[in-house]
Amino acid sequence: MPLNFTAIDFETANSSPASACSVGLVKVRAGRVVDRASWFIRPPFGHDAFLEWNTRIHGIVAEDVTHAKTWEQQYPDLVAFAEGDVLVAHNARFDMGVIAGGCSATGIDLAEHHSLCSLAVARKTYTLDSYRLPVAAMAAGFHGFQHHDAAADAEACAAIVVHAAGHHGVETVEALGAVTRVTIAPVRARAEKPKAANQPRLSNRPMVFAD
Repeated sequence: MPLNFTAIDFETANSSPASACSVGLVKVRAGRVVDRASWFIRPPFGHDAFLEWNTRIHGIVAEDVTHAKTWEQQYPDLVAFAEGDVLVAHNARFDMGVIAGGCSATGIDLAEHHSLCSLAVARKTYTLDSYRLPVAAMAAGFHGFQHHDAAADAEACAAIVVHAAGHHGVETVEALGAVTRVTIAPVRARAEKPKAANQPRLSNRPMVFAD
């Protein structure tokens, strides 16, 4: 089997995993990028406040998503683009949490997804002072991208996995997971916690981006 997967990256409006405001997707077939897509997402009510900290990181403000599709409107597009691929993300726990959180908050069914973490793969592949996305991407020969632009981050993530597969001499994401001992994990649905008086209780703490 060839090296096929879809790399994905989300940006969020605030600390809620259901607050996706942008997604970037990069499709890889036989180790080559064959398609790219990105779009804004309008977060659901109760998860739609844009915190200054997050906006400083990615530059997206509420006005940018006013006319964007909502999570439930765009999710079928995301699923169709991925075509059942393993989803690869840098700090996959965060990005898969966004998928599960968005589906939970909007009451739609979570499709079947499996994920591989390029951050974990990078740690088993390179010897670096930091494994943040820009540093790991540079080790993979991918330079000069706009970090925290979802499309650019997804492409950097794809570059890491393609390079790591070559480094380890494997030809599939499954083999890469096996040789690096990084689990390809199913994405689990999560229960949405009820909110008092239907009002959001967003943490004022900054969202921690581990990439």
